[in-house]
Amino acid sequence: MASLITAGVPAAPAQRSTQEILDHHLKCFVGVDLDGIIADSASDAILFTPSGTLKGRDAIHGLFQALFAEFSKPGFTAAVDKQSVEGEYAYILWHAQSVDKIYAAATDTFVVRGGKIIAQSFAATITPRP
Repeated sequence: MASLITAGVPAAPAQRSTQEILDHHLKCFVGVDLDGIIADSASDAILFTPSGTLKGRDAIHGLFQALFAEFSKPGFTAAVDKQSVEGEYAYILWHAQSVDKIYAAATDTFVVRGGKIIAQSFAATITPRP
């Protein structure tokens, strides 16, 4: 018999695992899905880059908007070379080429809590295409 406290109350949705968040993030990255990639981040997420620290979804949105403007051009390719997930931490090593640039030895590290990315770091060797 259902308890009076829980009777008629829908179950809370299960939180996505770090692996599920990473899989969705990569799918959105390759699919150039700006809304999808931003939805994975907590509202107060932090993204560390060689250019500086971005705080909050709005700032992170701006970075991905600029990247996706480049990546949406024909000829963009990307591949993950290594992926590791341990608890709430995830790491990827990847490379990509756009019509304008080569992204060699690109790396991201993620911290996922409560089903959202709360912190991410990104670095890459980026060179213009000849």
